[in-house]
Amino acid sequence: MNNRIYDLLVVGAGPAGLTAGIYGARSGLDTVLIEKGIPGGIMTTTDLVENYPGFPEGITGSQLGDLMKKQCQRFGVEIKNGEVKGIKKENGIFYIHLDNTEVLAQTMIIATGSSPRRLNVPGEEKFLGRGVSYCATCDGPLFKNQDIAIIGCGNSGLQEGRFLLKFVRSITFVEFLPRVTADKILYDYFVDKENVKFLLGSEVVSIDGETRVESIKIKNRKTGEEMQIKVSGLFIYVGLIPNSEFIKGILKTDENGFIITSENYETSIPGIFAAGDVRAKKIRQVVVACSEGAQAAISAYHYLER
Repeated sequence: MNNRIYDLLVVGAGPAGLTAGIYGARSGLDTVLIEKGIPGGIMTTTDLVENYPGFPEGITGSQLGDLMKKQCQRFGVEIKNGEVKGIKKENGIFYIHLDNTEVLAQTMIIATGSSPRRLNVPGEEKFLGRGVSYCATCDGPLFKNQDIAIIGCGNSGLQEGRFLLKFVRSITFVEFLPRVTADKILYDYFVDKENVKFLLGSEVVSIDGETRVESIKIKNRKTGEEMQIKVSGLFIYVGLIPNSEFIKGILKTDENGFIITSENYETSIPGIFAAGDVRAKKIRQVVVACSEGAQAAISAYHYLER
């Protein structure tokens, strides 16, 4: 085990974690980031980020993530690849267990973000990677000139629909609620598109096919009427679940597993803070995650000062 004790350890290198790293290092803290995937987090799967300040024409999620990573490294933040398996605190020091090693730190920021929520309907697991997808950027080009469905009419569903429309023949949007919940500017983009339709107040009952997705069964929640829609692909955007399993039973969370914090991003354990989409809150956007990462790092700095 390395006896080095970092001032600040950040778990997760999405926008919240990378911003926390920048602010931590600029405050003079010896800072390390732990990330099990690609720096940038779920943001890297977004084709176009149009609402992040400073990029009037928009920027891809992967480009923005790469820029944040480079800025973080410029200030001397160390980025390690690994997955946190456990945390313990002894004599004011946190021992963070990774796969085959242990990292020590005086403070921590949990910024592990969230993952796409699943429908949990028949056929979803069976056809995962064979027509069922949660990432338009990853799989969109595979459905060139084909009919697809997008489940969920929030910002994520419609943003990814814009990207998918470059490839596919048609899109059927299916929304559980009786209304589109995305920003009006996103919805307006699709209004005059002849190859796009919206089925509101509807839910997916099953995903059907032989070896790949061939159709989906949709149920109207008001009338109970069911209909079969032929599609080759299904992209699911029905919310998020927190990546917080590793702190289960350690930190206080809400009923859905999102970490509860104070207004200063303090968790139920002194010295551990949380930021970004893993927190219990109402708004989940890249710019909000960055703000929280900055504030959590400043709170960690003040904690160490005390």
